Amino acid sequence: MEHPVNFTSDGLRLAGRLHLPSTTGPAPALCICHGIPAVPFNPADEGYAVLARRFAAEGFAVLLFNFRGAGLSEGNFDIAGWGRDLDRAVDYLSHEPLVDPSRIFLLGFSGGAAAAIRVAARNRSVRGVVSCASPATFDDLFNGPAMEGAIAHWREIGIIRDPSFPRDRAEWEHGFRDAEPVSHVARVAPRPLLILHGDADEVVPVAHAGRLFEAAGEPRELVIIPGGRHRLRVDERAMDLAAARLKLWRAG
Repeated sequence: MEHPVNFTSDGLRLAGRLHLPSTTGPAPALCICHGIPAVPFNPADEGYAVLARRFAAEGFAVLLFNFRGAGLSEGNFDIAGWGRDLDRAVDYLSHEPLVDPSRIFLLGFSGGAAAAIRVAARNRSVRGVVSCASPATFDDLFNGPAMEGAIAHWREIGIIRDPSFPRDRAEWEHGFRDAEPVSHVARVAPRPLLILHGDADEVVPVAHAGRLFEAAGEPRELVIIPGGRHRLRVDERAMDLAAARLKLWRAG
């Protein structure tokens, strides 16, 4: 069973769907955190929804929502704002009667994984994190004209919608520095962390995974997927590992 949900973050309406398992009683929860979109929003794209249904079938109450600027959610892409959005998503799950608030987990991809690590570091309601293809830093955005190119692309695909955004460019760019997962990942411990990365990732080089692993506390695990590319959500090997660890963690 699934149904639409809406909640607000910084006054912005965020849209999502809650996928419920067939089990009775409060269920462990999983929030899926999508990556920074690379193409315009396509409502027919069921990619993440397929993943949400898979984990609901595994017995999780799964929240799949769009961060600000993405999909049907309001606002403009702001990596600092994504952290606040995810805090609100965790709060939503904590107050959902069909969710066990002591068993809330995060499954993040790329930029969404970066947000998941940062939020888990400060929000003790999160009981474990699976990070897929997360950058350790956003240094590449600050090389030469990279940021200008990125902003132009994000405007083109529609995740920066307001022509005057960002109003404070320096503060908005600082958000990327402040959100760097390598600066936050140690504080996920003592809750479990699984870092998944493909050795053929064409967007975030696999070296980022090693940097995160070295900075993380225990319990931590790093799995490099041979031949794995950036979109690990479509790599069955990666998702099988994620499912196995999440089921182990929910059992306590």
